[in-house]
Amino acid sequence: MISSINDCTILNNNVAMPWFGLGVYKTEAGTEVENAVRAAIELGYKSVDTAKLYNNEEGVGKAIRDSGVEREDIFVTTKVWNTDQGFDNTLRAFEASRKRLGLDYIDLYLIHWPGKSLYKETWKALEKLYKDGHVRAIGVSNFNTHHLADILQDCEFVPMVNQVEYHPRLTQVDLLAYCKEHHIQMEAWSPLMRGRLLDNETIQNIAHAHGKTPTQVILRWDLDHGVVTIPKSARADRIKENADIFDFTLSAQEIQAIDALNTNERTGPDPDELTF
Repeated sequence: MISSINDCTILNNNVAMPWFGLGVYKTEAGTEVENAVRAAIELGYKSVDTAKLYNNEEGVGKAIRDSGVEREDIFVTTKVWNTDQGFDNTLRAFEASRKRLGLDYIDLYLIHWPGKSLYKETWKALEKLYKDGHVRAIGVSNFNTHHLADILQDCEFVPMVNQVEYHPRLTQVDLLAYCKEHHIQMEAWSPLMRGRLLDNETIQNIAHAHGKTPTQVILRWDLDHGVVTIPKSARADRIKENADIFDFTLSAQEIQAIDALNTNERTGPDPDELTF
Protein backbone atom coordinates (compact mmCIF):
# COMPACT_ATOMS: atom_id res chain seq x y z
CA MET A 1 0.00 0.00 0.00
CA ILE A 2 1.24 3.49 -0.89
CA SER A 3 0.72 5.20 2.45
CA SER A 4 2.95 8.29 2.46
CA ILE A 5 3.97 11.15 0.20
CA ASN A 6 7.50 9.88 0.79
CA ASP A 7 6.78 6.48 -0.80
CA CYS A 8 8.58 5.70 -4.04
CA THR A 9 8.38 3.30 -6.92
CA ILE A 10 11.66 1.69 -7.94
CA LEU A 11 12.37 2.23 -11.63
CA ASN A 12 13.94 -0.44 -13.82
CA ASN A 13 17.40 1.04 -13.18
CA ASN A 14 16.85 0.88 -9.38
CA VAL A 15 16.33 4.66 -9.00
CA ALA A 16 13.59 5.60 -6.53
CA MET A 17 10.91 7.89 -7.98
CA PRO A 18 8.16 9.39 -5.78
CA TRP A 19 4.68 8.07 -6.50
CA PHE A 20 3.26 11.56 -6.18
CA GLY A 21 4.40 14.99 -7.29
CA LEU A 22 3.52 18.46 -8.51
CA GLY A 23 2.90 19.23 -12.17
CA VAL A 24 3.46 22.82 -13.33
CA TYR A 25 1.96 22.82 -16.84
CA LYS A 26 0.40 26.26 -17.51
CA THR A 27 1.73 27.61 -14.21
CA GLU A 28 3.08 31.06 -15.02
CA ALA A 29 6.80 31.69 -14.94
CA GLY A 30 8.15 33.73 -12.08
CA THR A 31 6.24 34.31 -8.87
CA GLU A 32 3.33 31.94 -9.56
CA VAL A 33 5.44 28.85 -10.25
CA GLU A 34 7.93 29.72 -7.50
CA ASN A 35 5.12 30.00 -4.95
CA ALA A 36 3.51 26.76 -6.13
CA VAL A 37 6.74 24.77 -5.90
CA ARG A 38 7.62 26.36 -2.56
CA ALA A 39 4.17 25.49 -1.15
CA ALA A 40 4.44 21.92 -2.43
CA ILE A 41 7.86 21.38 -0.88
CA GLU A 42 6.67 22.82 2.43
CA LEU A 43 3.76 20.34 2.33
CA GLY A 44 6.16 17.44 1.84
CA TYR A 45 6.14 16.97 -1.92
CA LYS A 46 9.32 15.31 -3.16
CA SER A 47 8.78 15.55 -6.93
CA VAL A 48 8.26 18.38 -9.44
CA ASP A 49 7.51 17.89 -13.14
CA THR A 50 8.25 20.63 -15.68
CA ALA A 51 9.29 20.88 -19.35
CA LYS A 52 10.91 23.28 -21.77
CA LEU A 53 7.46 23.85 -23.29
CA TYR A 54 6.08 25.12 -19.98
CA ASN A 55 8.49 28.07 -20.00
CA ASN A 56 8.87 27.96 -16.22
CA GLU A 57 12.00 25.89 -15.61
CA GLU A 58 13.82 28.91 -14.14
CA GLY A 59 11.17 29.41 -11.47
CA VAL A 60 11.05 25.72 -10.63
CA GLY A 61 14.79 25.63 -10.14
CA LYS A 62 14.86 28.82 -8.08
CA ALA A 63 12.15 27.53 -5.72
CA ILE A 64 14.03 24.26 -5.26
CA ARG A 65 17.33 26.01 -4.60
CA ASP A 66 15.74 28.45 -2.16
CA SER A 67 13.74 25.79 -0.32
CA GLY A 68 16.49 24.72 2.04
CA VAL A 69 15.77 21.08 1.14
CA GLU A 70 18.73 18.98 0.07
CA ARG A 71 18.93 18.62 -3.72
CA GLU A 72 18.90 14.82 -3.55
CA ASP A 73 15.56 14.95 -1.70
CA ILE A 74 13.69 16.52 -4.65
CA PHE A 75 13.03 14.51 -7.82
CA VAL A 76 13.04 16.86 -10.83
CA THR A 77 11.63 15.94 -14.23
CA THR A 78 11.89 17.95 -17.44
CA LYS A 79 11.39 17.17 -21.12
CA VAL A 80 12.80 17.75 -24.60
CA TRP A 81 10.33 19.44 -26.94
CA ASN A 82 9.49 18.20 -30.45
CA THR A 83 11.37 20.95 -32.28
CA ASP A 84 14.54 20.02 -30.38
CA GLN A 85 14.48 16.34 -31.31
CA GLY A 86 17.43 14.58 -32.96
CA PHE A 87 20.71 13.51 -31.38
CA ASP A 88 22.73 16.74 -31.31
CA ASN A 89 19.71 18.99 -30.83
CA THR A 90 18.61 16.96 -27.81
CA LEU A 91 22.00 17.23 -26.15
CA ARG A 92 21.90 21.00 -26.59
CA ALA A 93 18.29 21.19 -25.37
CA PHE A 94 19.14 19.20 -22.25
CA GLU A 95 22.00 21.49 -21.33
CA ALA A 96 19.79 24.53 -21.88
CA SER A 97 17.10 23.06 -19.59
CA ARG A 98 19.67 22.16 -16.95
CA LYS A 99 21.03 25.72 -17.00
CA ARG A 100 17.54 27.24 -16.77
CA LEU A 101 16.82 25.00 -13.79
CA GLY A 102 20.18 25.90 -12.27
CA LEU A 103 20.79 22.29 -11.21
CA ASP A 104 23.85 20.09 -11.57
CA TYR A 105 21.80 17.14 -12.78
CA ILE A 106 18.23 16.18 -13.69
CA ASP A 107 16.50 13.21 -12.08
CA LEU A 108 14.31 12.27 -15.06
CA TYR A 109 14.51 13.48 -18.66
CA LEU A 110 11.69 12.61 -21.04
CA ILE A 111 10.95 12.82 -24.76
CA HIS A 112 7.83 14.99 -24.55
CA TRP A 113 6.03 13.50 -27.59
CA PRO A 114 7.10 10.86 -30.11
CA GLY A 115 6.66 13.37 -32.93
CA LYS A 116 7.13 12.32 -36.53
CA SER A 117 10.38 10.46 -37.13
CA LEU A 118 13.25 11.50 -34.84
CA TYR A 119 12.39 9.89 -31.52
CA LYS A 120 14.85 7.02 -31.92
CA GLU A 121 17.71 9.45 -32.55
CA THR A 122 16.48 11.46 -29.59
CA TRP A 123 16.44 8.33 -27.45
CA LYS A 124 20.10 7.67 -28.31
CA ALA A 125 20.90 11.14 -26.99
CA LEU A 126 19.02 10.41 -23.77
CA GLU A 127 20.99 7.19 -23.40
CA LYS A 128 24.23 9.18 -23.74
CA LEU A 129 23.09 11.70 -21.12
CA TYR A 130 22.26 8.82 -18.80
CA LYS A 131 25.56 7.02 -19.35
CA ASP A 132 27.45 10.28 -18.84
CA GLY A 133 25.75 10.77 -15.48
CA HIS A 134 23.89 13.98 -16.31
CA VAL A 135 20.50 12.44 -15.62
CA ARG A 136 19.51 9.71 -13.16
CA ALA A 137 16.72 8.21 -15.29
CA ILE A 138 15.37 8.58 -18.81
CA GLY A 139 11.97 7.97 -20.30
CA VAL A 140 9.28 9.03 -22.71
CA SER A 141 5.97 10.81 -22.64
CA ASN A 142 2.84 10.26 -24.73
CA PHE A 143 4.22 7.10 -26.33
CA ASN A 144 1.71 4.54 -27.51
CA THR A 145 2.48 0.82 -27.47
CA HIS A 146 3.84 0.80 -31.02
CA HIS A 147 6.22 3.67 -30.24
CA LEU A 148 7.55 1.78 -27.22
CA ALA A 149 7.92 -1.42 -29.25
CA ASP A 150 9.95 0.52 -31.83
CA ILE A 151 12.28 1.87 -29.13
CA LEU A 152 12.66 -1.57 -27.56
CA GLN A 153 13.85 -3.11 -30.84
CA ASP A 154 17.36 -1.72 -30.48
CA CYS A 155 17.64 0.44 -27.38
CA GLU A 156 20.51 0.13 -24.94
CA PHE A 157 18.25 1.05 -22.02
CA VAL A 158 14.55 0.34 -21.72
CA PRO A 159 12.65 3.58 -20.99
CA MET A 160 12.19 3.89 -17.26
CA VAL A 161 8.97 5.94 -17.43
CA ASN A 162 6.13 6.61 -19.88
CA GLN A 163 4.16 9.71 -18.89
CA VAL A 164 0.76 9.77 -20.60
CA GLU A 165 -2.72 11.23 -20.30
CA TYR A 166 -4.48 8.95 -17.83
CA HIS A 167 -7.75 9.42 -15.97
CA PRO A 168 -11.05 7.55 -15.47
CA ARG A 169 -12.26 8.50 -18.98
CA LEU A 170 -8.97 7.31 -20.53
CA THR A 171 -7.81 4.24 -18.64
CA GLN A 172 -5.30 3.07 -21.29
CA VAL A 173 -5.65 -0.55 -20.16
CA ASP A 174 -3.54 -2.10 -22.92
CA LEU A 175 -0.79 0.50 -22.63
CA LEU A 176 -0.64 0.11 -18.85
CA ALA A 177 -0.36 -3.67 -19.22
CA TYR A 178 2.40 -3.29 -21.81
CA CYS A 179 4.35 -0.91 -19.58
CA LYS A 180 4.05 -3.26 -16.62
CA GLU A 181 5.16 -6.21 -18.75
CA HIS A 182 8.30 -4.33 -19.82
CA HIS A 183 8.99 -2.74 -16.41
CA ILE A 184 8.26 0.77 -17.67
CA GLN A 185 6.67 2.90 -14.96
CA MET A 186 3.52 4.62 -16.19
CA GLU A 187 2.87 8.16 -15.00
CA ALA A 188 -0.35 10.18 -15.34
CA TRP A 189 -0.67 13.70 -16.63
CA SER A 190 -4.08 15.39 -16.53
CA PRO A 191 -5.19 12.85 -13.91
CA LEU A 192 -8.25 14.99 -13.08
CA MET A 193 -9.25 15.43 -16.73
CA ARG A 194 -9.01 19.19 -16.20
CA GLY A 195 -11.78 19.06 -13.62
CA ARG A 196 -14.37 17.46 -15.89
CA LEU A 197 -14.88 14.43 -13.63
CA LEU A 198 -15.41 16.13 -10.29
CA ASP A 199 -19.22 16.14 -10.57
CA ASN A 200 -19.45 12.51 -11.70
CA GLU A 201 -22.00 10.70 -9.53
CA THR A 202 -19.98 7.48 -9.20
CA ILE A 203 -16.90 9.35 -8.05
CA GLN A 204 -18.89 11.62 -5.75
CA ASN A 205 -20.56 8.63 -4.07
CA ILE A 206 -17.20 6.94 -3.49
CA ALA A 207 -15.77 10.20 -2.15
CA HIS A 208 -18.68 10.56 0.28
CA ALA A 209 -18.16 7.00 1.52
CA HIS A 210 -14.53 7.77 2.39
CA GLY A 211 -15.02 11.32 3.66
CA LYS A 212 -12.84 12.55 0.81
CA THR A 213 -13.23 14.87 -2.19
CA PRO A 214 -13.74 13.62 -5.77
CA THR A 215 -10.27 14.95 -6.57
CA GLN A 216 -8.72 12.84 -3.83
CA VAL A 217 -10.60 9.71 -4.96
CA ILE A 218 -9.34 10.07 -8.53
CA LEU A 219 -5.74 10.59 -7.43
CA ARG A 220 -5.97 7.60 -5.10
CA TRP A 221 -7.35 5.54 -8.01
CA ASP A 222 -4.16 6.36 -9.94
CA LEU A 223 -1.96 5.12 -7.12
CA ASP A 224 -4.07 2.01 -6.55
CA HIS A 225 -3.42 1.14 -10.21
CA GLY A 226 0.33 1.56 -9.72
CA VAL A 227 0.47 4.77 -11.75
CA VAL A 228 2.64 7.72 -10.65
CA THR A 229 0.56 10.90 -10.58
CA ILE A 230 1.47 14.60 -10.82
CA PRO A 231 -1.63 16.81 -10.47
CA LYS A 232 -1.04 20.46 -11.26
CA SER A 233 -2.19 23.46 -9.28
CA ALA A 234 -0.85 26.90 -8.50
CA ARG A 235 -2.99 27.24 -5.35
CA ALA A 236 -1.58 26.18 -1.99
CA ASP A 237 -4.97 24.94 -0.74
CA ARG A 238 -5.41 22.71 -3.78
CA ILE A 239 -1.82 21.49 -3.57
CA LYS A 240 -2.56 20.49 0.02
CA GLU A 241 -5.89 18.82 -0.87
CA ASN A 242 -4.29 16.85 -3.69
CA ALA A 243 -1.72 15.36 -1.32
CA ASP A 244 -4.24 14.24 1.31
CA ILE A 245 -4.69 10.80 -0.25
CA PHE A 246 -2.45 8.55 1.81
CA ASP A 247 -4.83 7.60 4.61
CA PHE A 248 -7.26 5.52 2.56
CA THR A 249 -7.43 3.06 -0.30
CA LEU A 250 -10.22 2.08 -2.65
CA SER A 251 -11.86 -1.33 -2.58
CA ALA A 252 -11.66 -3.60 -5.62
CA GLN A 253 -15.33 -2.86 -6.30
CA GLU A 254 -14.75 0.90 -6.14
CA ILE A 255 -11.78 0.65 -8.48
CA GLN A 256 -13.86 -1.37 -10.93
CA ALA A 257 -16.68 1.18 -10.77
CA ILE A 258 -14.25 3.98 -11.65
CA ASP A 259 -12.63 1.86 -14.36
CA ALA A 260 -16.06 1.43 -15.92
CA LEU A 261 -16.24 5.19 -16.58
CA ASN A 262 -13.73 4.81 -19.42
CA THR A 263 -14.79 6.22 -22.79
CA ASN A 264 -11.30 6.56 -24.36
CA GLU A 265 -11.78 10.33 -24.26
CA ARG A 266 -8.73 12.58 -24.46
CA THR A 267 -8.27 16.18 -23.36
CA GLY A 268 -4.99 16.43 -25.24
CA PRO A 269 -3.82 15.33 -28.71
CA ASP A 270 -3.61 11.75 -29.85
CA PRO A 271 0.13 10.95 -29.98
CA ASP A 272 -0.34 9.43 -33.44
CA GLU A 273 -1.73 12.74 -34.71
CA LEU A 274 0.73 15.21 -33.12
CA THR A 275 3.47 14.52 -35.65
CA PHE A 276 5.62 17.66 -35.93
